[in-house]
Amino acid sequence: MNSITILGSGRVGSALATALAEKGVADVVVGVRSPDSVRATWSGPAVTFLDVSAAIGRSDLIVNATPGDTSLERLTALKTELVGKTLVDISNATTRSNDGMPGGLLYPGSSLGERLQAALPRTAVVKTLNTMLFTVMTAPAALSSPPTVFVSGDDSAAKVQVIELLADLGWDAQRIIDLGDIETARGTEALAVLVPSLLKTLGFIPFAISIAR
Repeated sequence: MNSITILGSGRVGSALATALAEKGVADVVVGVRSPDSVRATWSGPAVTFLDVSAAIGRSDLIVNATPGDTSLERLTALKTELVGKTLVDISNATTRSNDGMPGGLLYPGSSLGERLQAALPRTAVVKTLNTMLFTVMTAPAALSSPPTVFVSGDDSAAKVQVIELLADLGWDAQRIIDLGDIETARGTEALAVLVPSLLKTLGFIPFAISIAR
């Protein structure tokens, strides 16, 4: 792939942009509301900062690293720009508790992945990388036990693209599980409600779900 666009420059988006740029997998474009201000404080490897619409136009593969509780509204507003793109959704849509940690599911009985696919019928939405602390997304080998990453989506060609991206990030093919269509994102997104308990018990350390078989 020639370029990858990441929407969002928070901890998750910055970690992905840094890893992909350092690996030289592709040109990395980061879409943000205020590219000049983000560019001025960026200390990582060379990436391109553009406004969101322009950033989407630069790539066929778009990574949603925006907060899950506002992703549906943000991305629905970009419906035209996202036509024909593969949208890699790595966010979890949860309510926020008073301490800022994930609360309940924002879309019980559904998922953000499903809502995005319904709202963006001409975009191939693929859910992945949402069952781990963000540091593991780009360094799966750093954990003491091999982690598992899941993939959900309706478009088989788009899932092939995403699986190739996972491989570029260091994920072993045997640890990548294709769960099936986008409806299967319900299960992986539901794991988000486990996160506060894990962090309170273990502390803020890298973790991921691992399937033993």
